[in-house]
Amino acid sequence: MPTRAINPWTWQDRLDFSQAIEVVGAEAVVYCAGQVSVDADGRPLHAGDLQAQFHCALDNLERVLGGAGLALGDVVRLNYYVTDIAAFHAASPIVGARLQAARCKPASTLLRVAGLALPELMIEIEATAVRLPRELA
Repeated sequence: MPTRAINPWTWQDRLDFSQAIEVVGAEAVVYCAGQVSVDADGRPLHAGDLQAQFHCALDNLERVLGGAGLALGDVVRLNYYVTDIAAFHAASPIVGARLQAARCKPASTLLRVAGLALPELMIEIEATAVRLPRELA
């Protein structure tokens, strides 16, 4: 198998992430800049609504990944930077269903930060994805 989750415990399963992902034989590794809730002109969207920002940031991430011929299911690392941990946990089950549908269960880190690049932003998502050769995918 070209990717393998490494989980010496089970507690992370209820939070839908992996402790580590091993990748063997990758054709390419794509390191994505942090994606936020902005429109095509970089204007912030959904001020005060972390769940809507989370979805928009994922939309933007999917667009970036698509440019490399990848999708959410190819993400092996997903880091979250949020200004409100409670709002993140409230939005996670709803937005998490989208990640589950994409078979995306990457290694992840959640960090609370004092602020992001623009004051309206509540979440930034940073991803690493891999493209496997067709014979391994």
